[in-house]
Amino acid sequence: MARNTPSQPVDPEEMGRFAQFRAVFTMLRKADPAAVVWMLLALVGFTVAGVGIGTLVGHPIYVGILGFMVGILVAIIIMGRRAERAAYTQLGDRKGVVGYALKGLRRGWNVEEQPVAVDPRTQDLLFRAVGRPGVVLVSEGPTPRVNKLAENERKRTARLLPDVPVIVIHAGDGDGQVPVQKLVRHLMRKRPVISKQEVSEVSKRLRALGAARLPIPKGVDPMRMRPDRRATKGR
Repeated sequence: MARNTPSQPVDPEEMGRFAQFRAVFTMLRKADPAAVVWMLLALVGFTVAGVGIGTLVGHPIYVGILGFMVGILVAIIIMGRRAERAAYTQLGDRKGVVGYALKGLRRGWNVEEQPVAVDPRTQDLLFRAVGRPGVVLVSEGPTPRVNKLAENERKRTARLLPDVPVIVIHAGDGDGQVPVQKLVRHLMRKRPVISKQEVSEVSKRLRALGAARLPIPKGVDPMRMRPDRRATKGR
C-alpha cells in the first residue's frame, strides 16, 4: 500500500504571475485588511479623477481609462509594500530573517542562501551578498555580541580580496542597525564600485575558497537550530 507523502511547499518562482498575485493578495487580506481598503481607494480615486479631468477636456472615456490604469498601478505598489511589511511582521524575531530579506536583492546581486558564519553558542548568524558595492556582510543578532563574528569574517574576506570593498552591516532594530524591512533598499542605494563582471568573479572565488574553513552543512535551516544549553547558562 502506497504511503501518502506530505505535499511540498510550492516555490514562488514556479508559480505563474497571476497565481503569485493571488497568493500575495490572499495573505495580505488576512494579515492586513486595511491594505485592501487603501488599494480600493487608490483604484476608485484615480478612476474618478480621470473621468473628471476627461470630462473637462472632452475625453471622459480615454482619460478615465488612463486614470483606471494608474489606479491599478498605485494599488499594486501599495499591495507590494504592505505585503512586505506583513511578511516581516509574521516572521518576527525568527532565526534566518536576514537571509529571507536578502533574497529580495535582484539586478546584479549574488546572495548566499546559507549563512557564511554561525556562532554555535549564541546562534548569531552572518550572511553574505556580493554586488557592485563590493562584498556585503550582514549580521543577525545584537551588535555588541555579533560584532566579533562579523569582524573576523571581514578580515578573512579582505585578505582573500584585498582590492574589493568589504562592508559590514548590522541588521535589526537596535542603535546603529538597519531594520530588516529596509535592508534591501539600504543596499540598493550603495555606491557601485566594481563592475558586473567582477561581481561574478568575486562570487565564484569566495565560493571556491569557502571550503578552506569549517563549512555550514548544506541544507541546514538556521530557523530550526536548537539552542545551546551552555549558552543559556551564560557559559
